[in-house]
Amino acid sequence: MLVTTTETIAGREITETLGTVRGNTIRARNVGRDITQGLRNIVGGELKSYTGLMTDARDEATERMIAEAEAVDADAIVGVRYVTSEVTQGAAEILTYGTAVELAD
Repeated sequence: MLVTTTETIAGREITETLGTVRGNTIRARNVGRDITQGLRNIVGGELKSYTGLMTDARDEATERMIAEAEAVDADAIVGVRYVTSEVTQGAAEILTYGTAVELAD
């Protein structure tokens, strides 16, 4: 499955638009992680534990979007975007969406 943030795919013709597909997940921090990351925040530097949490969430949302595109027999997803929003204190939703398309052979 080709997945791209661009509206077209170089060298390929989009023959049909199948509609919007999306994937999302909601992830929460945990207390142990908050303590260690709070200390890191005091001294500065990357909050690696949170980076990993968000990377995993983006990957899961992307996999769910791809599964939705495969269910409509798409060849690719174009115009992919990611959105993050706080659902409640300590929990965030990652949403990814794009347009499922068929490509010429």
